[in-house]
Parts: sequence; C-alpha cells; structure tokens
Amino acid sequence: MGWVKRVLAGAIGAIWILPGATAFAQQDPSADAEMPAMKKALGGLFDARSEGNDASAAVQKHIDELSDQTDALLAKYRTVLKQIDSIRIYNHQLRELITSQEEELASLQDQLDRVEVVGRSVTPLMLRMIDALDATVALDLPYLIEERTQRIADLRKLMTRAAVTSAEKYRLIMEAYQTENEYGRTIEAYRSTLKRGDRDIKVDFLRFGRIALVYQTLDGMEAGVWNQVKKTWEPLDASYRTAIREGLRIARKQAAPDLIRLPLLVPGGGTS
Repeated sequence: MGWVKRVLAGAIGAIWILPGATAFAQQDPSADAEMPAMKKALGGLFDARSEGNDASAAVQKHIDELSDQTDALLAKYRTVLKQIDSIRIYNHQLRELITSQEEELASLQDQLDRVEVVGRSVTPLMLRMIDALDATVALDLPYLIEERTQRIADLRKLMTRAAVTSAEKYRLIMEAYQTENEYGRTIEAYRSTLKRGDRDIKVDFLRFGRIALVYQTLDGMEAGVWNQVKKTWEPLDASYRTAIREGLRIARKQAAPDLIRLPLLVPGGGTS
C-alpha cells in the first residue's frame, strides 16, 4: 500500500497524470490487481474534495451573512449617532429657550409687581376723573341729561368690578371724556320731552356745541332757549323760529351747512 500513500501525498498531480497511469497499468500486468484500490482511493479523494468545497461554500455563506449583519449594524449605529447629535442640539436649544422663558417670566413678574403699585395710584385718579366728569355734566347745558348721567353711573359701577382690569377701566373713562369733548364742537338735533309746569310736552332740541341750547315745539309755534346763568328756559320771539327750523334741518343732514342766527346769552342774563 506504499503507492497509496504516495498518491494521497500528491493527489493533485495524480489527477492530472491519471491517463498516463492508466496506460502504464495497462502495460504492467502487476498493476491490474491494484487498480480497484487505486480507484477507491481516488474516489475517496474526490469525495473529500467535494465535501471540502461544500464546507467552504457553507463557511463563505456564513461569512457573507455575518458581513451583511455587520453592515446593517454599522448603518444602524451611524443612524443612532446622527440621532444622538440631533437630540444633543435640540436639548441645547431647549436649554436656551427655557433660560429665555425664565428671564421673561421674571420680567413679567416684575411688571406685575409694578402694575400693582401703579394700580394703587391710578385707581384714585380714575375716581377723581369720574367726579370731574359728573361735575362737568352738572354745570353744562342740560342736553341729553339721561344719557350722560347714565354713562357716569355706569363708570362708577365699573370701578367696583374686580373682573375688569385697570387698563380697561381707564380706557372707558377716556372714551367718556372724548364723547363729552365731541359735544363742544358739534351740532345736534334730537327729540325729547320738556317739562312745562305739571305736564311734559314733546319738543325738538337743537344744540350748537356748548354755545346754545334751544327748543321748538313740534308745531313750530313756540321756541325757547336755555339761560345758563338763571338755570331756566326763556321763551324766544317768533323771529328765531325760521332760524331754529333751518338749524334742525342742518343738524339732521337734511340741508347743507349754512349761517344761521343764534340766540346768545349776553352779560346781564339776557339773550341777543
């Protein structure tokens, strides 16, 4: 069996010289007896090589699988690193935002503290403003008395409401002042009742700013003017009826603005 060992040692060479060996065996009658053993050994060699190739293929497949898994893990690792960087940047931004909000809260708290101090000072001022407005209405011509006194009453009630901010209270008071200011530079006509003794009569009132307040009955037969010094109504002669009628039309925008004759208070309490 010495030749078998030589064949196993030089297996690859034996494969390539197999045709020559076969021819030699055919020429050497002593080799005929050894041919089956040689074929068996070569068959085992081929089987071993095939098994080795199969094993190598399996190992390579396993290596490929491990490589794919490694690539997948590496890609996931890189993705996680990017997410970590994004979270780090986001957390930094949040810290800056929280710091800014804390500073803003501190500023707002400081403003609230100052508002309380200002509120304690503004409230008495607003009350004095309402009192001054009330005094103005009392000393003014007696036009739209119900409307103006109701506005002041609403302001006084407003000052007792805790749900209304000081800023809103101040705004409404200033609106009332603006309304009163408008009365001084406008002309207005309105219909209301005039108390005459024990009865009330319907009349048309005509206000010229704060200069004059006159009235005329609906039939146009009677007219009068308010005497601010005597705090009473004084009758007007018939010469004023046309002017008052024209003033009512102008105030109601039924006629174009024009010059009209007004009864004005003169020193001594009379009218001219």
